[in-house]
Amino acid sequence: MKMTFRWYGSKIDPIPLKYIRQIPGMSGLMGFLDKAAGDNWEEEEIKAYMDEVHAAGLECEVIESVNVHEDIKMGLPSRDAYIANYISTIRNLAKYGVKVIVYNFMPVFDWLRTDLARIIPEDGSNSLYFDEKDLGEMGPLEIVRKTAEDSHGFTLPGWEPERLALLETTLKQYENIGPDDLRRNFKYFLDAVIPVCEEVGIRMACHPDDPAWPIFGLPRICHSQDDFDKMVQLHDSPANTLCLCTGSLGSNPENDIPSIIRHFGEMDRIGAMHVRNIKFLGYHHFREASHLSREGDLDMFAIMEAIHDVCPDTYIRPDHGRMIWDEKGRPGYGLYDRALGAAYINGLWESICRIKDGKCE
Repeated sequence: MKMTFRWYGSKIDPIPLKYIRQIPGMSGLMGFLDKAAGDNWEEEEIKAYMDEVHAAGLECEVIESVNVHEDIKMGLPSRDAYIANYISTIRNLAKYGVKVIVYNFMPVFDWLRTDLARIIPEDGSNSLYFDEKDLGEMGPLEIVRKTAEDSHGFTLPGWEPERLALLETTLKQYENIGPDDLRRNFKYFLDAVIPVCEEVGIRMACHPDDPAWPIFGLPRICHSQDDFDKMVQLHDSPANTLCLCTGSLGSNPENDIPSIIRHFGEMDRIGAMHVRNIKFLGYHHFREASHLSREGDLDMFAIMEAIHDVCPDTYIRPDHGRMIWDEKGRPGYGLYDRALGAAYINGLWESICRIKDGKCE
């Protein structure tokens, strides 16, 4: 297991790399460049980011948020130009040691919450929160405005202003696109990029829909084991994998997360993992909890045990965190609770290794 941390770069992330380096067991980052979907990531900016990371004593073998342009998802004629940029980005990232690219194929919204700072009555901390009943009152345009207002001035992954400026037009275009259409467009994308990934030694890791069901009538095709079985067959290759996010898939209690990990780990189709906990509050109603098992409804020991058994060398990061100790920062991406999450995950890992292997290296 390689423990990593999401970091947005020194220009927009208030957390300095030296703090991340001080988290026990932290090997590196799941990196990020603040680029619009469809843009080519130039070598110079990749090098500058990597040089800064390496100077802090960390590595960066996983990159997140090489966003897939909406025209690719919709299958528009312009998609080929954006796919060409994506391929160029893959080649450029490979030159700087990147082994995994985490991305998603969610239409319009990369993730969705109805409250970015819901107070947890038991301890006064706050966390990301979702209640589908609230969407009926707000609708897509209202939820976009509320999300922007609640983000404390930070750009949130998947909610970049340039992507949402044409929201009404994009939603209209999706009215005639169903799940099978989206899956065909996904295959077109994978058929273009996976051979390049095989050539340069990068694995694509598709993140699940978040939350794990359709939203606003948009087609969503990556929120169950069956969905991902179909995804890996769209282009059958070791480079076509998933980023198994326990919180995204776990938002639907019908998804058995340890079983899903074992299923895809045994197939060698897990490229990276986001590990977090969920507290169920009702039908399509949840909040994000601390990583401690008893604070939520996911069995974190069983999750880590499954990782140990079938994909022990994967990249992991503690995904999302509550805001605790009066920290102010990007919702879900503060320092303190994610650092606690990393420590908790490492503690589970050491215990499981000692129980099963007699040692933990």
